[in-house]
Amino acid sequence: MAKSPKSSATKKPAATDRTRKPAKQKTAAIKLATAPTPELDAPEASVLDRLFETVTSRKGADPSISHSARLLSRGTHKIAQKFGEEAVECLIEAVAGNPRELIGESADVLYHLVVMWVNAGINPSDVWSELMRREGTSGIAEKASRPKKPLG
Repeated sequence: MAKSPKSSATKKPAATDRTRKPAKQKTAAIKLATAPTPELDAPEASVLDRLFETVTSRKGADPSISHSARLLSRGTHKIAQKFGEEAVECLIEAVAGNPRELIGESADVLYHLVVMWVNAGINPSDVWSELMRREGTSGIAEKASRPKKPLG
């Protein structure tokens, strides 16, 4: 599935800009170092909170100068579509075994998820609270505790 070209008019805000994706390497799969530990000055998840603040500040801004403002101005359906496209690209890189590309696509997924949260009026702290509520609970037990949705 070919990606649509991204024009300079649809650039993300400076806080989320990425450089061009590197050309795919023809050698064996790139081996990434294990995830850094917090004691080693690892990047923090608080970057998502800062991204949320940046995207929130773009709400109502001029869509011609902010990618986030442009997405937000186009409404829920377009935001959901972009999130889905980025999620598919993430899956493609995972299946292809391209860890470096998967990292970039994962960042895209998180960015578009944050845009979706801003659009829906969801605060990241609500999501963090839900994750903490589930922490330490077996995934099987947590899923079984959810109310059953009727079919149809």
